Amino acid sequence: MIGIPLGLLYANTAEWLLHKHVLHGRGRDRRSFWAFHFHEHHQACWKHDFRDPNYARSLLGWHAQSKEALSLVVLAATHVPLLPVAPFFTGTVLFSAWDYYRKHKRAHLDPEWAKEHLPWHYDHHMGPNPEANWGVTHPWLDELLGTRERFLDADAHGRLEAPVRGTPAPST
Repeated sequence: MIGIPLGLLYANTAEWLLHKHVLHGRGRDRRSFWAFHFHEHHQACWKHDFRDPNYARSLLGWHAQSKEALSLVVLAATHVPLLPVAPFFTGTVLFSAWDYYRKHKRAHLDPEWAKEHLPWHYDHHMGPNPEANWGVTHPWLDELLGTRERFLDADAHGRLEAPVRGTPAPST
């Protein structure tokens, strides 16, 4: 059963590293396969106030969402051979890949849900620094490594509100 927390830690670390170094690092080069994230997805989020309407389209096609889904399937599939020797770890990694896509898609189709459930990811796209908040499903590594930057602020009822772009984020 130790495989479950190890799988969660492993998956979150992979998510953080891939987001920072592959999707943003290699993705800055428009000729790269990974450019879909930085150039298409981030652009759609800025244009539509975090919403990415491309998540409403079919995965059948060659676009940012199908590339993201295919990448997750390939990454998950590379772990399947570990199933007989580390079933809990492998199951957790497979679950984490599915959970990533599910949460990422829902967040970009429902920004209000994202503000409440994934505020660190909202901050990644809508805050002034897209080079922070690398975690999507959890902010664990961002908190640990000091890359978590907050831009949302809670009102008196606990609802999250985004600061107006160009204004400093409220201090916490």
